[in-house]
Amino acid sequence: MSVSAPTALVAQADRLSFVEAIEFLLVPRESVTGGVQVGGVGEMLQLTANHMLLSALAVAIACAIALPLGLWLGHVGRGEFFAVSVSNVGRAVPTLALIAFFIAFVGIGFANVLAALTVLAIPPLLTNTYVGVRGVDPDAVDAALGMGMGEAQIVRRVELPLAIRSIFGGVQLAAISVVATAILGPLASVATLGTPIVSVNVYGQAGLLGAAILVAVLAVLVYLALTALQRAVTPRGLRAGREPPGLERRIPFLDRRSAQPT
Repeated sequence: MSVSAPTALVAQADRLSFVEAIEFLLVPRESVTGGVQVGGVGEMLQLTANHMLLSALAVAIACAIALPLGLWLGHVGRGEFFAVSVSNVGRAVPTLALIAFFIAFVGIGFANVLAALTVLAIPPLLTNTYVGVRGVDPDAVDAALGMGMGEAQIVRRVELPLAIRSIFGGVQLAAISVVATAILGPLASVATLGTPIVSVNVYGQAGLLGAAILVAVLAVLVYLALTALQRAVTPRGLRAGREPPGLERRIPFLDRRSAQPT
């Protein structure tokens, strides 16, 4: 009894904290310091919109920079040291340090956090794109050359489709990292879902937990959306569980019609 009673009390407190966090997301309440209403659907929707706008712009800019560079480096077969170094440096430098660094050049505000999150998103995009292109079967590239394809056509029609899984793996990793790290926005005067987390003295523990739950849910939704997008853009013959188009024509015993008596 003496051991189970404290455990039950802790579990009950956790349930109450979770319920209070959900209520914070739905119903406004007076702040801890008093004098202002915080939380509720209206404020949380606004913070979520700012959070996702910041994250989407950072990932989009990073994709515009890293994907073409990774495709080119992977196609020419050079720059492995550069791609790996960028990945290692990007993972080693804390985003908070980047925000502090950019304050000296662009000041506080949206541009500061956007630049820091863009730098955070580039390494996985660049590395996965490079690795994906370098992993393409050389025979497929040689066959494309034999068909008279140019360099740009080989990248677009051969290497890119075959590397799409690796590329989307980098996009997913970058997007989830950015969504999770955008909570640091309030440190540079940018309102995001990190506002209740950073300003816990105003929003209270319920606000902190509620915002954390919302960020986790957003990260999962982003992952599922990108997974669905990856499946939509992947050629049918490369999807898991499907045979490449024309396989039955190339391997006669797979053609059921050839087994039918004539």
